[in-house]
Amino acid sequence: MITEKVRLDRWLVASRCYKTRPIAQRCCEDGMVKVNGEKGDAGKMVKAGDTIEATRGEKLVLWRIVALDVKRGDATHAQTLYVDQTPEVPTAPPPDAPRERGAGRPTKRDGRLVRALKGDALVP
Repeated sequence: MITEKVRLDRWLVASRCYKTRPIAQRCCEDGMVKVNGEKGDAGKMVKAGDTIEATRGEKLVLWRIVALDVKRGDATHAQTLYVDQTPEVPTAPPPDAPRERGAGRPTKRDGRLVRALKGDALVP
């Protein structure tokens, strides 16, 4: 069913941002959802062209509404309801140099050398 305006919580479920409507309502109440930069109440009516900023776990998503729907459908249909404008989070490059000696836990070889210095019986 396609309409001109839809409740925010129903659209969030239809777009698969949240799994159930009570979860979407709770997130709206807790301030985890913003519509056009303002706090989004669960009953707020949204329309095509609005911008949704929502927190999903640790991830922040930024979506622009393209179409409206009130029923949760399959994932391919849900992706047609919005345009993802979430900025890319740069990942840290892997370290170029290997770990410096003495940083972190001692190796098995280091343990053997320590035991040998102490005079323990388990020396290779």
